[in-house]
Amino acid sequence: MRKKNKSLKINFIMNIALTMSSFIFPLITFPYVSRILLPTGTGIVSFATSIITYFSMFAQLGIPTYGIRACAKVRDDREKLSKVVQELLIINLIMSICSYIILFVGILIVPKLQKEKNLYIVLSFTIILTAIGMEWLYKALEQYTYITIRSVFFKFVALIAMFLLVHRQDDYIIYGGITIFAASASNILNFLNAHKYIDLKFSGNYKFRQHMKPIFVFFAMSCATTIYTNLDTVMLGFMTTNTEVGYYNAAVKIKTILVSIVTSLGTVLLPRASYYIEKGERDQFDRITRKALNFVFLFASPLMVYFICFAKEGIYFLSGSAYKGSIIPMQLIMPTLLFIGITNILGIQILVPLGQEKIVLYSEIVGAVVDIIINIILIPRYSSAGAAVGTLIAEIIVFVVQFYFLKNEVVNIFKRINYLKIIVALLCSTLITFEMKKSQWGDFIILVVSALSFMVAYGIVLLVLREKMVLEIANDIIKKGKDMVMHIVKKK
Repeated sequence: MRKKNKSLKINFIMNIALTMSSFIFPLITFPYVSRILLPTGTGIVSFATSIITYFSMFAQLGIPTYGIRACAKVRDDREKLSKVVQELLIINLIMSICSYIILFVGILIVPKLQKEKNLYIVLSFTIILTAIGMEWLYKALEQYTYITIRSVFFKFVALIAMFLLVHRQDDYIIYGGITIFAASASNILNFLNAHKYIDLKFSGNYKFRQHMKPIFVFFAMSCATTIYTNLDTVMLGFMTTNTEVGYYNAAVKIKTILVSIVTSLGTVLLPRASYYIEKGERDQFDRITRKALNFVFLFASPLMVYFICFAKEGIYFLSGSAYKGSIIPMQLIMPTLLFIGITNILGIQILVPLGQEKIVLYSEIVGAVVDIIINIILIPRYSSAGAAVGTLIAEIIVFVVQFYFLKNEVVNIFKRINYLKIIVALLCSTLITFEMKKSQWGDFIILVVSALSFMVAYGIVLLVLREKMVLEIANDIIKKGKDMVMHIVKKK
């Protein structure tokens, strides 16, 4: 039992490290790359990456999610596991070939793709590398330490390569290649390492049909998610200029980093929520759901307000003054932090454990449709700002749909959130820090000083108002501090 708990702790730590590496890498590289490539260069790569994402999604079907479940069921039987992995790998490779054929036809007949054919060919390596990587196998076997170490290693190598190789505005193809290396090169090691867990020699007598129905169900969810998250960039690329895509990409980069912080708790609590539902412990399920939603409101709200107020400084520091056109899109898109945080809890922590994945799918389909309609209306006139409005309204719609289906489950939880205390804390923090915008300190100094002042003031006001979760966190920190001091004293 102790060994199992230790393993869970290690997996948890490795997952945190993996998540952190995923947003630290762009946080370090993007300020450098954005100043070299400028909005046009980053826009070209961002648009091409979004296009390739669709082809990769088609090649993968629903295997990345389904494969984890299918392999986990038979992971203690090497022979059965080998059979399942081989069946899924064959399906994946066949779909990858089909995806490449469609992609190359697209490059030949679509002028916008043909113009940057070399970039698309470089970025398309992600399709085959993802297929042979079989990440789902390693996740099913809970090889989180291996996944994290090799992922961080390749990101570190890519980080060095970025500074050594990207020096001019026309180095955007090299930049695209390095991003693929950072994300997918480790999949070669996955393939070479797979023999430790499965037999790679094809045995024949495969039963592909058993996998098709669940694969396509997960594929539908993957389609909705991928279309939903990449739609704005693709539509901007076709309807406006690469520069506008670059502006929008800079705003989205910052949003993505912040979203990963806000949604981190939902991922951590998912297994516990599923356990409570399976055991019929509904009170415990409601308790952690309430805590998770309270966490989202407490942490997403200050991030949202702060980066609306200090959007200019954030954009200028991370991307440079050439990205002035990113400021308004960033301000418009920041409220999505709160709505994405909420729907992550409603969808991942409540609907999925309750076996209601289809509602998540429906909400994303409705959101995608709304996004398309708003983009068609607003992008021609407002460009990247129009795309940001489309994303914001779509996220609100996703929340409304999920809340409608869950209203009986969560309405009491929402009523117990201390909205007034949060609003008062936000107003006080904003008033304290807003004057700093007028200083001549420079963007970086303004960001550091204002962010620290904002968050400290926010926390202090909530403590004074005795917000329950903030008090719990403060008491935990004090208790751990005392325990640490006592431990040091006893050692002496």
